[in-house]
Amino acid sequence: MAQDVIRHIRTVTDKPIKYVVLSHYHAVRVLGVPALRDATPAMLAAAGDCLSPLALKRARHVVTENARTEAAAGALARGDLVTLGQLMAQSHASMRDDFEITLPAIDALVALLQSAIGAEGGARMTGGGFGGAVVAVVPRDRLEDVIGAVRAGYRTPLAEAPLILVETPSEGASLITQ
Repeated sequence: MAQDVIRHIRTVTDKPIKYVVLSHYHAVRVLGVPALRDATPAMLAAAGDCLSPLALKRARHVVTENARTEAAAGALARGDLVTLGQLMAQSHASMRDDFEITLPAIDALVALLQSAIGAEGGARMTGGGFGGAVVAVVPRDRLEDVIGAVRAGYRTPLAEAPLILVETPSEGASLITQ
């Protein structure tokens, strides 16, 4: 398995990482923006055939992920776990299909979590990609059931029980003055 992970880090869908980076630069140049974070879905649609299929997929992930992040912040502020779960599912699908950075074991764990969590909450890959970890948002009253489903239905690629860390959300970092 370690060789599989290392090989996957070096390549993304059998394309060297340098081509992934070049596809980003290509999209930025074609779209006429300083960075992909400055692009919009409408700009991608207008670019049409000017982007290679790979550049379009990578750019679409970045542009839609930025929009999802903003929508997720709003959903969290409203306590809307249904919308948050939908956004997390869309995010994971985009990482899998457009950015191509997930692995089958992570996809299986996300699917298991999404099924166990239900409509209120969600799961997606997180971290640097290429295998990463999974984050799930689970209502407190469903936590033990979801943990039980993961323990019963998932093993790592090395056939080990997964490490499950339960965290409680809190305020973000802030400046401390004396």
